[in-house]
Amino acid sequence: MLPEHWIEHRRDDREPVGWIVPEGEGFRPVDRLGRWVTAEPVDWLAAEEILEELGIGFLADRYLLRLPDGTERPVRISEASPDGITVVADEYGAASAVGANSDSYRLPFPAPEELRAE
Repeated sequence: MLPEHWIEHRRDDREPVGWIVPEGEGFRPVDRLGRWVTAEPVDWLAAEEILEELGIGFLADRYLLRLPDGTERPVRISEASPDGITVVADEYGAASAVGANSDSYRLPFPAPEELRAE
């Protein structure tokens, strides 16, 4: 569940790109996977600029998902929301093949450490 104090940020075309979270005297940007984008608080305008520059393109990247048995599978994100994150197995580009019946995994939000950029 999304914390109440997280403020959704949308770019000019109304596409949500993340959240801005008040912290102390500043703000921390959070991406669409619920990950902190900066290590320290920044001012409001900087948080907006960081999220808009980051955009949502990273959601199309390949990731590695570490499974409970320790193996890793290449995956792509098919859904990302505060309700959870769904990834689809992407061996040999299978996630984008029409009619492919790839394995999918439902992950909690924010994205767990088991999901990392490839």
